[in-house]
Order: sequence, then structure tokens, then C-alpha cells
Amino acid sequence: MTTKNLLVELFVEELPPKALNKLGQAFATTLFEQLKAMGLATSESVATPYASPRRLAAHISHVLLKAEDKPLQQKLMPVSVGLSADGKATPALLKKLSALGADVSDPVAAVAALKRAPDGKSEALFYDSLATGATLDSGLQKALDAAIASLPIPKVMSYQLQTDCALPGWSSVHFVRPAHGLVALHGSTVVPVKALGLSAGNRTLGHRFEARKAQIVIAEADDYANLLRQEGAVIASFSERRAEIERQLAAAAAQVGGGVSPVNDEALLDEVTALVERPNVLVCQFEPEFLDVPQECLILTMKANQKYFPLLDASGRLTHKFLVVSNIAPQDPSAVIGGNERVVRPRLADAKFFFDQDRKKTLADRLPGLAKVVYHNRLGTQGERSQRVRAIAHAIVNQLRMATVPFTVEAKDEFEVLDSKAQQAALLAKADLLTDMVGEFPELQGIMGAYYARHEGLRDGVAIAIEDHYKPRFAGDALPRNHTGTVVALADKLETLVGLFGIGQLPTGDKDPFALRRHALGVIRILIEKNLPLELPALVAGAASVFGELISEPSESLQSFIYDRLAVNLREQGFSAQEVEAVLALSPARLGDVPRRLEAVRAFAALPEAAALAAANKRIGNILKKAGDVHPQVSESLLLEPAEKALFGAVQSTEPQANTLFDTHDYTASLRTLAALRAPVDAFFDDVMVNAEQEDLRLNRLGLLKRLHVAMNRVADLSRLAA
Repeated sequence: MTTKNLLVELFVEELPPKALNKLGQAFATTLFEQLKAMGLATSESVATPYASPRRLAAHISHVLLKAEDKPLQQKLMPVSVGLSADGKATPALLKKLSALGADVSDPVAAVAALKRAPDGKSEALFYDSLATGATLDSGLQKALDAAIASLPIPKVMSYQLQTDCALPGWSSVHFVRPAHGLVALHGSTVVPVKALGLSAGNRTLGHRFEARKAQIVIAEADDYANLLRQEGAVIASFSERRAEIERQLAAAAAQVGGGVSPVNDEALLDEVTALVERPNVLVCQFEPEFLDVPQECLILTMKANQKYFPLLDASGRLTHKFLVVSNIAPQDPSAVIGGNERVVRPRLADAKFFFDQDRKKTLADRLPGLAKVVYHNRLGTQGERSQRVRAIAHAIVNQLRMATVPFTVEAKDEFEVLDSKAQQAALLAKADLLTDMVGEFPELQGIMGAYYARHEGLRDGVAIAIEDHYKPRFAGDALPRNHTGTVVALADKLETLVGLFGIGQLPTGDKDPFALRRHALGVIRILIEKNLPLELPALVAGAASVFGELISEPSESLQSFIYDRLAVNLREQGFSAQEVEAVLALSPARLGDVPRRLEAVRAFAALPEAAALAAANKRIGNILKKAGDVHPQVSESLLLEPAEKALFGAVQSTEPQANTLFDTHDYTASLRTLAALRAPVDAFFDDVMVNAEQEDLRLNRLGLLKRLHVAMNRVADLSRLAA
């Protein structure tokens, strides 16, 4: 059948920029899927989305004017209900056929046209017909209604349409923004659909100021993008407009020279793309004296408030020049450049004022103010929280000091100094929450604290720790840079987790208002990637102890939560579910050991003996579970069968070597030694009756299996590898 390309456009007032790309994609995707489901779009059809500040549109190729008719078989009723004993149609059958549009003037012929087929335990009557294919007029109307209804609108507006009735404005419409135009073209033909009080036509509007014509007539669906670009001064495609902005940003930076480059911010690029229809990048500048303010403040105010692209030099330092993406392209851009420079100057002056004012007061002077800031109505103030973080940091340093595995500190940073720095940083870490700069830009908390700490002459390790104690802030973020920051970051996250779990504020489903999953992942990453010789149960218990009677004991539920997050994280890294389950089934106290255990399990699983040993391990576990409390004690005098003697000898020779390797954290070699047990284990189960009638023999054999089970499962629960 003949197909033509389809264009649908909704022309609206300025759409929310942060949602524009998602709205455009959703509009086109839903239209396409709906048309395809109705058979109006073919296998060759391709949907192209368009989204600009004032329009959502979709171009769909190879769309039919009418979908093909399809054979349809419908079950009517059981034969016993539809036919009488002599095979004639019952009134119920005739009524059903009539409702389906069948000709029942000749009941005998109507029955003859039906099919009989088994349906479960009985036989049923089936009616074959031809389902008329959907027309584009009706099908597009349904698809358009569905596309509008399913748009991921962040916030719906309500507005009223002017109508011809006696009360103007009587008809209310709910949409993301007021709509003013609807285009629906199948080739060159207008499809008579309606939406949001609008009837479809073939006219749209271009750029507010730079369009060549007041209205643009779209003769063909395929003319849309080119016509808008040439006559309307609009790049309709979001992706094309984004690529054009990237190209112009790079060209403008090259024009400035000196190896500068625009700040890399994908979210900002998306937002600016959603704000302009015809991008035009211009170079602007501000007074160099503003560079005395921390560059994070200047960059944030330019990006967040003005949507500018600051220019950084080759070493990543902010320059006094920035790029503006204008929505107009005048022959003389000086007025646009001057206007943007005038606009940014007060913003930068505010940042300089905040910075100067904040430095008149030390971080320590702000601590009493934290006692007035409520952290949680059941956990007290930020001041009380700071004291808890300080106490937890002290406990962590003591645990590091007492660790059986040596913890290397910098030559100048022995444990006493580390403890002093960590406690000082923990106490001051939240003080910058009361500064004007962080009040204006909450994203700078920690960063500004570090600047103010350096201004006061505090030790650089303390300043870095104040900045880094929030790290990692998000997935893939860097970890704290020094030991002090590591201790304080760990203490801060543990305080949050223990406190909120202790009062029952657990995440539920997709709701996690306190970002506890992120905090748990932060603890996991710090312990593993820093390879800290700290044990999770001791960390949780130490943190819980500083709360006193404020909370209930959270240890078991919190540790399970952390292990669950660890399991998800490890699977995302590419470890199999079996490997992860085998290691985490033992709930290893030191998370820093987990990667080595996983690699050991993976290496073990590749051995030819692995499958048999994993299966045997699972069998042993089941036997011991049924046997109850079994002690790993073996009396050689009660070993009667050659197979059990051989297994005992193999365990005695293998166990010390495996344990020595385990104690030195060489988990791969420790598991590899177990390969020697395959033959004696197989022989044992072939030749020895474990549940012997004689009690002392039975208990001795169970003790041998218990000893074997313990030796085999120190690195991981190998039974989890069994098929």
C-alpha cells in the first residue's frame, strides 16, 4: 500500500527547559508506538523527534492512510449453549452473531459458517471475520490523545480557552504550557485531528524576532525542518541545536586563544539548548579583580544564574572571559555582549561581598550557631551532630591504631596527629552551613569551608578534610584525598546511617529522602578503595555508642542494608550473582577484602575441580544442617574406612597451608590448595556411610565433614557456586 510521511507539531508557549528534551522524545515515541500498534506505521517507519523552546513535533516516515484489514477469529460460546440437540442455532447464538454484524437471515447458513474447535474440556463455536483497519484520521487522533496524556510533564498548567459560547473562557485545558497551534500533515494533506482545543492545520510560527515571515506555511511534511531553519530561523531538532552550540563554543574558545576551553557541563548544555531556537555564541568578559573570589563561586553563579559558559585555562583555572549563547544574531552584537556583561557584574559583586563578609568570622566562631540549626527532630541539632561525628572520627582512628593489619600513615601524620586533625575537621565541617556564600549556593558546602579554613591559617590537612568529608557525593565521584578527610568522611556517613536507622527512618522502595543508599555506597567505596583495615561491625557499633539512648540498636539491619548495597554495586561492576553471593554469604567484616575474595572465587571457579567440590560442599552443608550442632573434632582411632582415612589425611595436609595463605590475605592461593581435596572427597561419599548406626562413628564422620566444611569456606561459601 502507498505510504506518506507524517508530521505532527504542537506550538506552545515557552516550555520548561530542563524537561524539554524528555518531553520531545516522549511525544515522538508515543505517537510512533501508537500508530505502529494500530498498523498505520510500517516496519520501515522511523520517528524523528523535534523539540525547541516553543514546539514539540514528530516526523514519522512511511505512514499508511488506512491500516490493512486483518482476519479475526472470535470465540462465541460453548457448542452446548449455541446449538440445540438437533444442531440448530439457539436464540443466544443468533443474538451474539447479530451483535457482531453477521447475517442471520439464514440461520442454517450462519451456523455452517462457524467453526467448531476444542476449548478445554468442551467444544466451542468460533466466528471468523475481517477486522477493518484503522484510518489515519481516527488513528492519529487516538495516538495524539495518548501522546499528550502520557507526556512526563513536571508541572501541569491550567488555562481557559476562548469559546463562542455566552461565557468566554468557559473551557479549561490542562497542559504543560498554553498551546496555540497544531499541525498534522500526511504528505501535503492536513489530517483533521484536534487537541487542546485546537484544530490541525499546516501553519506554524518561527523565531519570535528573526523569522522571515509572520506565519510559515508547511506544504509538505518533509519540508518541516528545512523550512523552519530557512524561513523561521529555528533549528527544530534538539540534537542538531545542541551540536551546533558545542561547535560554536569550541570555535569561540579557539578565537579567544591561550588554550582556554569552556567549562564541561552536560546539564548546562542541555538547558541552554532548550532555551534558544537559533544559537549564537558570543565572547564576554568581566573585571579581572573578581578572580580573587574562589573560582567555584564565580563559576557556579555564572552557570546557575546566567546560564553562561565560563572559560578555563589549560590548568583548569578560571579566566575573566566567558561565553554566552544568545538567541539572536544581530549584525552588531556589541549591545548583546554589553548587556550580558552588565548583568553578570552584580552577581559577581554579590559573590565577592559574601566571600569578604564570611571571612570576618572564623569557622569556630560559627559553632554556637549550629546549636540553633535543627538536623532532625529526634536526633537534635547540627551542633550535636558535629560532636557525634567528632567522637566517631576519634573511634575510627583508634580502630586504625589497633588494627591487626598495619595502616600506613604519612611520616608527619602519626596516629596522635591524625586524631587531632580528624577531630578538629569533624567539629568544623558543618560550620560553613551558616555562611552567606553557602546560604546562597548550597552546592558549595564543604568547598567554602576549606577556603575559610585556609584563610584562618588552619592546617592544610584540616582544610582538605572539611572539603572532602562529603565525598563521594555521587556515583563515580572522587574519594577524600588524605587520611584526615577519609576518617571524617567515614565518620560523617556512619553518623547519618546509624542515626537514621536507629530511629527507623529506612529507605522504602524508590523513596530515600536522606540519601541513605548514597551514604552506604560512600562507606563501601571508602573501605574498599582505600583498603582500610576496619571491620564493619566494629564501625557500626562504635558509631552507635555515641548516640546513647537517642536511638535503638541498628547494627543488624544497617549491616544487612550495607551488604545489599555492596551486592548491587559488585554486580554492576561485572561480577556474577553466584560470585557475589558466595563471598557475601559469609558477611566478611573487612569490606576491603571483598575484591580479593571475589577474584579468588573467580579463579577457583575456573579450576576443573571446582564444580565437583562446590557440589560436595553443598551436600556437606545439607548434611550438617540436618545433624544439628556438630563439633569439628576427629578421633583417628574411629576412622575405619580407607576413604575416610584418606580424606582426614588430605584435610590435615591441606588445612594448614590454606589457613596460612588465608591469614596473609592470599585468597586465590588459599582456594587453589583445596583442589587437592576433590579425589578424597569424591571417594569419601562413594565409599563411606556418614550416618552410621554406631553413634561414635557417626559423630566422628560428621566432625570430619565439619572440619572440612570450615576449611573450605573461609574465603567464600563455595556451595553457592554449585549448579
